Amino acid sequence: MIGSRLRWLVVTVPVVAIGVLDLITDHEWSDLMTAPVNTLAVPMIVLACAIAFARFSFRRIDRRNAALAAVRDLGKAITGLARAELVLGTVVERARVLLAADIAFIALVRADGTHELAARSGPAEVFASPGEPPHDPGAFARAEMLASPLAAPLVRGDATVGLLVVGRRRRATYRREEQELLTSLASAAAIALENERLQQELRALAIRSERERIAREMHDGLAQVLGYVNTKAQAVEHLLGTGQVDGARQQLAELAAAARAVYADVREAILGLSSPIAADRGLVGALEEYTVRFSAAAELATEVEATSAAHALRLPPATQAEVFRIAQEALTNIRKHAAAHRARLQLD
Repeated sequence: MIGSRLRWLVVTVPVVAIGVLDLITDHEWSDLMTAPVNTLAVPMIVLACAIAFARFSFRRIDRRNAALAAVRDLGKAITGLARAELVLGTVVERARVLLAADIAFIALVRADGTHELAARSGPAEVFASPGEPPHDPGAFARAEMLASPLAAPLVRGDATVGLLVVGRRRRATYRREEQELLTSLASAAAIALENERLQQELRALAIRSERERIAREMHDGLAQVLGYVNTKAQAVEHLLGTGQVDGARQQLAELAAAARAVYADVREAILGLSSPIAADRGLVGALEEYTVRFSAAAELATEVEATSAAHALRLPPATQAEVFRIAQEALTNIRKHAAAHRARLQLD
């Protein structure tokens, strides 16, 4: 879109020019501008004015289109989960080029109110090294590079998390369109930072959830068996101390069986940790891969039968994980309690 001032100039100036030209040809130059000179001159002058204004207008339109393309590309990078570091680097580079600035940089606000340099664009020698993190983000650039500075805040909620700054060596004023462009680029940078923060929180939440699951499984399985093993060991010690060798042998046999059970539980736990649900295989593929390894580890022949609808079904990741864990637990219970030689997992 063209600015409102430019739109009115494009309309009014050619009209005024034609009116003035018509007055001149009718009064001042009426003797000189005779046919066919006036017939040719007026269209030529109007055409020249139209070309001049068109070049001016199109140049402004091209700059605005370049700015919109930059913001669009940044949006694609953010939705594609590009690293915030890459997005910030692109933001400062686009800001410097589109605003015809000499330098551009992003300074992020630290917890103590000081700033850290997150990204920069421009010759390395024109940036300063303040040593200690400064309170003034302008300390990251030499003073002569900020003769004409322009800054836009990176806002998250009600808090300002940083500044996007551009600077020119020469004195100049920035148009409203340039200020709006810098604000848009700063918003894209803020979204990238927030997106990365949320991704980190999601990863931390997933890790914490998995740790809690492992802790529950260890408490319900491994911890109970080890407690049983400890009780049996004390019983063996007591029986041997009182000379009851046959009783001690019986307890040792039960202890060996418990040790084998613990070994199987640990192998299954490790197998469960190393069987993620890959996006290209889906739930059915993950279960097929798991049952192959489960069959070898548990010495229990297991097969998966799935309909074409089950193969084609796309469930949310959290739902897939729950179904996968349910199948794991079912197969574990079969191994422990069913005295089975074969198992079949059916999905429909």
